[in-house]
Amino acid sequence: MTPLAESPISATLGALAPAAEATLARLARDRIVDRIVRGDHTVWKSEPTEISNRLGWLTIADRMRAALPEIDRVVADVRRDGYTHLLLLGMGGSSLAPETFARTFGTAPGYLELRVLDSTDPDAVREHQAALDPARTLFIVSTKSGGTVETFSFFRYFYRWTVDTLGAARAGAHFVAITDPGSALADTATQYHFRATFLADPDIGGRYSALSHFGLVPAAMIGADVPRLLEQAVLEATDRDGATRLGAIIGAAAAAGRDKLTFVLSAGITAFAAWVEQLVAESTGKEGRGVLPVADEPLGAPAVYGADRLFVQIALEGDTSHDAALTALSDAGHPVVRIVLSDAYQMGAEIVRWELATAIVGWSLGINPFDQPNVEAAKALAREMIKAYHEHGTLPTLTPTASGDALAVYATTPPSTGGATVSAVVRAFVGGIRPGDYVALQAYVAPSDETMAALQRLRVVIRDRWRVATTVGYGPRFLHSTGQLHKGDAGHGVFLQLVTKPTTVVPIPDTADADTSTMTFGVLKEAQALGDRQALLDAHRRVLRVDPAAVPGDIGRLATLVT
Repeated sequence: MTPLAESPISATLGALAPAAEATLARLARDRIVDRIVRGDHTVWKSEPTEISNRLGWLTIADRMRAALPEIDRVVADVRRDGYTHLLLLGMGGSSLAPETFARTFGTAPGYLELRVLDSTDPDAVREHQAALDPARTLFIVSTKSGGTVETFSFFRYFYRWTVDTLGAARAGAHFVAITDPGSALADTATQYHFRATFLADPDIGGRYSALSHFGLVPAAMIGADVPRLLEQAVLEATDRDGATRLGAIIGAAAAAGRDKLTFVLSAGITAFAAWVEQLVAESTGKEGRGVLPVADEPLGAPAVYGADRLFVQIALEGDTSHDAALTALSDAGHPVVRIVLSDAYQMGAEIVRWELATAIVGWSLGINPFDQPNVEAAKALAREMIKAYHEHGTLPTLTPTASGDALAVYATTPPSTGGATVSAVVRAFVGGIRPGDYVALQAYVAPSDETMAALQRLRVVIRDRWRVATTVGYGPRFLHSTGQLHKGDAGHGVFLQLVTKPTTVVPIPDTADADTSTMTFGVLKEAQALGDRQALLDAHRRVLRVDPAAVPGDIGRLATLVT
């Protein structure tokens, strides 16, 4: 096998180089990649459970070529019928690849403009509704399991809206399903006369499904060049050197304590970070181990980073905007990997590369990269909260440890000094941050550019003050992405949960057949926040809930307290 110095991926690894070469040698000696391609489950575990039936991604790019005529037929019909907008209703693997393609490729003339709804915040639901004309909107309901609570809540709400606006006879033609064979969604699509149902390969997990129907149907709807995307993917699937070396480097780095995989992307492809974040986090964060993907964290000077970072640059050819900063980091002893894409459509190859590399990292860590043993914990606790709401008419409530200055804080341990003021509680909490930790901002708020800017400023303040990695995730979206790692890794996470009260009440229809409702999106969001908080506490994680009165201003106020 070619040594790292001659790899298609360039890397400046410094002290990490010998360990990466040793990992690469073990991969070759044990023929790991050949065994993965053959579907040998013993690469990861002695039993085939949730492995042998999760390897369809290895060949999906080639097989999807045969599915394109049917996809193209539906796209042509939709365009002919005058649809101009597409709202995708989904979570995690069902939403991240479509969002990545839309943000990367945009909308071709005459095709549908894609929006993605993966937030249960009622203000977010209403914002999408206000931006759409139901007569010209197609809804894609996308879920592998066919029973995701958020996705079905979105479906019932927007189906009722379509019925109320256009009538029951016309509503079904505005909906398309993407799901696995035999799922509840497949039955729902038949019952409500959806325009089309795409049945995906059931032997692919959600986070590996970008090049299946889940990613490619929405990509075709926006007019992306799907054959070109698949062509790049197939080329990478037959030349696995890049993925092999990438997996060896990440695995060796994690073993050496550099388990904060920090992405640096060109401006035109930044959306790729959110997709690869889920892939890495949900695949590797389990059994007390994990690699933390750090997406969209602005680059800083070498002095603000601890010795737990591995930097990976994915750059479009000709982009030198990050070169000086990355050179400074490598000169300071941080390992840096560089991947250059000739154009955005090489993202097809990059998807395959990262899927295989992540599977190799799973081998290196001794874990199964295809299961998600901790994902169910937060879901089960949220269901308990919802059950309590239906029985008693209210959710369990938390008592603030302190409140004031437009913030309420909920600590599991009151501060030992300084009294129970907001400032004392926050400073006591962040005072427990240790080298090698990471701080996750979990924002159960309505997404917006202004809010994200405030969250980005907050994370940089924390990063620069404490020299730790930071992540930002909107809830409940991150529960289907990084949530697995939060509970399954070695426990280095420090969690700031930010929860706002919605400004509007948006009911969730009990069924798609009537407007009656016994729960709102606000209740669902709060139940998910409470459930995830409890799941983190049950996993002995450090959690501080902060309820800002409003965003983004009060998030800025919080930034002054964490220093």
